[in-house]
Amino acid sequence: MATDKFEATETPTFEEYAALAEFRHALRSFIHFSEGAARSVGLPAQQHQALLAIKGRGSAPATVGWLAERLIVAPHTATELVARLADSDLVQRQPDPTDGRRHTLVLTQKAEDALSRLSEAHLKEIRLLAPQLTAVLRKLAGEAR
Repeated sequence: MATDKFEATETPTFEEYAALAEFRHALRSFIHFSEGAARSVGLPAQQHQALLAIKGRGSAPATVGWLAERLIVAPHTATELVARLADSDLVQRQPDPTDGRRHTLVLTQKAEDALSRLSEAHLKEIRLLAPQLTAVLRKLAGEAR
């Protein structure tokens, strides 16, 4: 997780700079792919990310507060995102049986269908990128001093 206190203790080597640049390029390539795939099924990237987070939560209840933390957004931003998802029939808000002040988020069948198609495509893309990512991560881990 990122921190506000970043203190460099040693100047990176040229190889580390190159590996970091390669790593960021691979991440950006994947994000570019992901955003395009989400658009192809009519979803903004942030909505796709929210649906995936909720699905990945499994049986544990997903709440707006949890979603805000998971997406690293402000709670009011997550509230607005959930409202758009609900308006698009992608999530349903259900009263939390253990805490009447909050709601849990449940994916609709429409969301499940879109997420299934997107996840299949993403897994294929990740499997294509895996050798490149693995190699660059090994370079970065191996360069530790």
